[in-house]
Amino acid sequence: MPEIPDRLKPVAGFGTTFASMFRTPITEQYPEERKPAPARSHGRHQLNRYDDGLEKCIGCELCAWACPADAIFVEGADNTEEERYSPGERYGRVYQINYLRCIGCGLCIEACPTRALTMTGEYEIVGTDRDSMIFEKDQLLAPLSDSMEEPPHPMAEGTRPEDYYRGEV
Repeated sequence: MPEIPDRLKPVAGFGTTFASMFRTPITEQYPEERKPAPARSHGRHQLNRYDDGLEKCIGCELCAWACPADAIFVEGADNTEEERYSPGERYGRVYQINYLRCIGCGLCIEACPTRALTMTGEYEIVGTDRDSMIFEKDQLLAPLSDSMEEPPHPMAEGTRPEDYYRGEV
């Protein structure tokens, strides 16, 4: 490409502007026409369940430790035979994610040993005030399907916690 003379350099910047004036504009009609999120995009978090309805979260707090923005708060509690929310000894009694702090990096997902925490494709996370942007456990839990039973309930008969973790339930 030939060198531009000094007297034309102030005008040369208009070349880009002039060239783009005749292009067809790319306008998305959001929010009337919503496009699905890309397959591996990071959206809202979801706490998953096993097929019988027990929660996968064991209250280990590894997701909170891995979060660089300190957006996750987990308080674990012990399961009892009368009140069992997850297989094993513990479950996440309190689970909160502050979406005003969350940067969507996904490090919490990688830290979870039971794959209890995943991210959905839902990317429209809005609230009317600061308190509505702190999602509690009931907002994060995956919905129950028809074959699932609302916890607390005992583990499937004849199973051990290891059977759940291996995906045999």
